[in-house]
Amino acid sequence: MIANIVRIWGKYWMIFLEGLWNTFWIALVAIAVGTIFGTLIALVRMSKRKGISSIAAIYIEIIRGTPMLLQFYLFWLGLPYLFPTISNLACALVALCVNSSAYVAETIRAGIQAVDPGQREAALSLGLTESNIMKKVILPQAVKNILPALGNEFVVMIKETALASVFFVGELMTAFKTVQSNTFLALEPLIIVGLIYLFITLTLSNIMKVFERRMKAND
Repeated sequence: MIANIVRIWGKYWMIFLEGLWNTFWIALVAIAVGTIFGTLIALVRMSKRKGISSIAAIYIEIIRGTPMLLQFYLFWLGLPYLFPTISNLACALVALCVNSSAYVAETIRAGIQAVDPGQREAALSLGLTESNIMKKVILPQAVKNILPALGNEFVVMIKETALASVFFVGELMTAFKTVQSNTFLALEPLIIVGLIYLFITLTLSNIMKVFERRMKAND
């Protein structure tokens, strides 16, 4: 088996690295877009207007309460009705961004609520508006609570991209399927992909731990 793993890596390493690159940028785009929309959703969720706050809460519960694979199929089957020429990759990206936005929204909401309420009261006493309080007082302090969680969400998203292989979008699990079809071997290329995932996630997790320690040291 080890000999087969070495041989497969030696012949198909470019396919695996291309899959890794696609996995990385797909996850990065999903987190970036998810963070933008997640921030907006979190602010709507915290609104004092019960109507729009409830809509945001329902959105979050639906996305967090349904399987990621179901969401992939929903967008893969539904989006072509609106955009007939949309690609499988675009459908997968939309699904990942939507999924990420719901989880990021809760992360950001928790980070904002962790800020001492006295900060808001002090800002109000100084005459700041609600929008300025959020931009200049609350969010800068909440970032320290939010960034580590966003880093962990990125690690999770890297693993979630594996589900997109159902639609052959070129990430790591698609690379596995490509190599499997060429070699008629399943276990060996799967072990290679597993080791790549493990290396990437452990590396990113350790980087986040160092980042968290430095943030705590600065505090």
